[in-house]
Amino acid sequence: MINNSILSLIEFIAALSILLLVHELGHFVVGKFLGIQADEFGFGYPPKIIKLFNWKGTDFTINLIPFGAFVRFKGEDDPNIEGGLYKANKWKRLSTLIAGPFMNLLTGALLFSLVIFETGIPQPDIVEIIGIAPGSPAAEAGLKETDIIQAVNGKEISNILDVSDFVQENLGKEIMLTILQDDEIENVTIIPRIDSPEGEGAIGIIMQNPTEMVSFIRAIPMGVRIALEQGRQLLSIPGMLIRGDVNPEETRMLSPKGIFDVYSQVREDEREVEQDNPSLIIINIAWFFGIISISLGFSNLLPIPALDGGRILFIIPEIFLGKRIPAKYENFIHFIGYSGLLLLMGYIFYQDIINPIVLP
Repeated sequence: MINNSILSLIEFIAALSILLLVHELGHFVVGKFLGIQADEFGFGYPPKIIKLFNWKGTDFTINLIPFGAFVRFKGEDDPNIEGGLYKANKWKRLSTLIAGPFMNLLTGALLFSLVIFETGIPQPDIVEIIGIAPGSPAAEAGLKETDIIQAVNGKEISNILDVSDFVQENLGKEIMLTILQDDEIENVTIIPRIDSPEGEGAIGIIMQNPTEMVSFIRAIPMGVRIALEQGRQLLSIPGMLIRGDVNPEETRMLSPKGIFDVYSQVREDEREVEQDNPSLIIINIAWFFGIISISLGFSNLLPIPALDGGRILFIIPEIFLGKRIPAKYENFIHFIGYSGLLLLMGYIFYQDIINPIVLP
C-alpha cells in the first residue's frame, strides 16, 4: 500500500501541474487564435527530453522536470520579429497575457462549482437540528434530529444566529419553539439552562442550514461568487496588514514546498473521515486546489515585472497615450523583476525548509 505521504505528494504534483498547464494553455490558445506564433509548448520544465510532434509551427515537447508546463512565443522580447508576441498590437498582447490568469480563475470557479454540486447549496433561512445532547432541555422537551425550527415565542427566525441570540437572551426563562417535526407543526416549551455543560449549549442542540442538491449548471453562479470572494480576501491582505487588522506573524508567503506542507497536513486530517465516505476525497481536493487556482490567477495579475500583470502594466501607457515604452527599457525592467522573484522564491523556499509551516 502506498505511504500516505507519497500519495499526498503524487496528488499534489499532479493537481498543481494541471493548474499550471491550464494557465499556459490559456496563453497558448488565445495567442494562436490571434495569430501570434508559438515556437514551443512544453510539458514540464527544461531541459528538453523529446519532441512529441509539431502542430502549425509549434513544437510540443516533454521536459525533464515533471512539473507544470510552459509556452514560448516567437519574439517574446524582440520587436523586430514578425508574427511574434512583442510585435503584435496592444489588444492581442493584452488578451494573450490575461488569458493565463483568467483560465486559473475559471478553473477555480469550476472546482468550487463541483464541490457545491456534490454537497449542495446551504439554505441560510432554514434552521435544522442535527444533534441533541442526552439529558438536555431539548431532549426532555422531545425535540428530534431533523426538526426544523421555524419560530421562537411566535417570532419567525431567518437564520441560526436568530435562534442562538434569542436563547441567550432568555436563559432560565421558558420559551416556546415552533418546529416542523414529522411534517407537522408543533409548539414546544423549553427552559434554556443558565449553566450548561461545556460543549452543549443552553438547550443542548446542534444546528445547521440544510443543503439543497442542485445541478452542476445551477452550482456555477455560486462557484463564481466563492471564487470572487476568495480573490477579494487575497487582495485585501496587504491593506489589512497596513491597518494592523492582521498580525504579520499570522500571514506568510509560501513556496510550492510550503503549500505541499499545508496540503499534506490537511489531507492527513481528512483521511480517517474519507474512509467512511470516499466521495469526500474529490470534494476536499477540489476545494483546496480551487483556492490555489484562484491564488495563482490573482497573484499573476499583480503589477510585478516579469509576471503577467507586470507585462500588462507596460501596455497601459500604449492604450491611453498611444506610445510604447522602448523594448530595451521594458526588457531590462522585466529582467530585474524576474531576478528579484527568483531571489524571493529562493528565500521563501529556504524559510519553508528551516521553518516548515505547521497547522494549528
